[in-house]
Amino acid sequence: MEGASFGAGRAGAAVDPLEFLQEMQQILLANWIFAIVVFGSIINEGYVNTDKSPMLRCIYNANESACNYGITIGLIAFLACSLFLVVDLYFQQISSVKDRKRVVLVDLGFSGFWSFLWFVSFCFLANQWQRTAPSREASHGGDAARAAIAFSFFSILSWVALTVKALQRYKMGTDMSLFATDQFPPDPNAGYPGYPTGSGVESTETYQSPPFSETLDTSPKGYQVPAY
Repeated sequence: MEGASFGAGRAGAAVDPLEFLQEMQQILLANWIFAIVVFGSIINEGYVNTDKSPMLRCIYNANESACNYGITIGLIAFLACSLFLVVDLYFQQISSVKDRKRVVLVDLGFSGFWSFLWFVSFCFLANQWQRTAPSREASHGGDAARAAIAFSFFSILSWVALTVKALQRYKMGTDMSLFATDQFPPDPNAGYPGYPTGSGVESTETYQSPPFSETLDTSPKGYQVPAY
C-alpha cells in the first residue's frame, strides 16, 4: 500500500512515496518469511510419537492447543502478508479516496491485532516448552520447537514495525486527502473575497474623503469684526 496519500495530491509530502512503499514491502516480506518458519517448523517436526504410543502428539508438553495456535496464527499471517503485497501493487489504481482510507485502516487494525496475537503465541509456546519433560522425542524436535518460539518473538517486532508504518501512512493520507478534491468547504472565519481589478466596482482604496470634512475657518481672511 502506498504511503503517499489517500488522494491524488502529494504537494508538500515530506516522505518519498516510492521509498516508503519499499520499506513497507520489506517488512511484509520479513513477516511472510517469519510466518512460514513458525507454522512450517510445527507442522514438520512439532508432532512426535513415543515408544509407548504411535499416536503423534504436540511437542510442546503434549498440548495440542499450543501446536494448533502456532500453526493457525502463522498460516493466517502468511495469507495476510500475501494479500497485503498484492494490494500494494494495485493501490494506485484505487481511484476512490474513501476506499483507500478503508484499505489503510484495515492494514492498521490487522497489524496491531496480529502483533498482540504473536505476543500471545510467543508466551504460550515458550511456557509449554519449559514444561515439556526431557525425552528423546523432545530432543529430536527441539530445534524446530525453539525456532518456532524464536520467530514468534521476531514476528512481534516486525508486526509492530508494520503497525507503526501503517499509522504513519494513515496520518500522511489524512493530511494529503485535502488535495484530493477541488471542492473545499467555506471557511466561516474567512472574510469576503476582494473584487477583482477592472470589474467596474470602485475599490475602497480610491474612495475620497467626504466633502466638508476639514475644519472650516470661522474667521475668513480679510474680514474684520467691526467695533461698536
